Amino acid sequence: MSPTESLPLLFGLAGLLNPFALLIGAALGWYADARAKLIIAGFAAAVISVLIDVSLSASGVRALGGYDGGPLAVLPFRFVGALVLAAIVHGIRKRAQRHRR
Repeated sequence: MSPTESLPLLFGLAGLLNPFALLIGAALGWYADARAKLIIAGFAAAVISVLIDVSLSASGVRALGGYDGGPLAVLPFRFVGALVLAAIVHGIRKRAQRHRR
């Protein structure tokens, strides 16, 4: 797969916008009690989403987004997507807590 073919996939469902990574990142961002933990949340969401994809492909289900490359190629893109969403959700929760008091 050439770089021109793989870039749309990496910025799409296989990478940056992977629903597994985004949902896990949002959940971990909600429960993060400090901004420093958002990096851990993004990395954990990326790794867990790669493990989900690997386990699905091992069971015969095609990977989400149609990406046939290695799982480590999509890890940085999923990390960035999950980190951004975790930061957004963390900010929303902190703002809601401030207005509640």
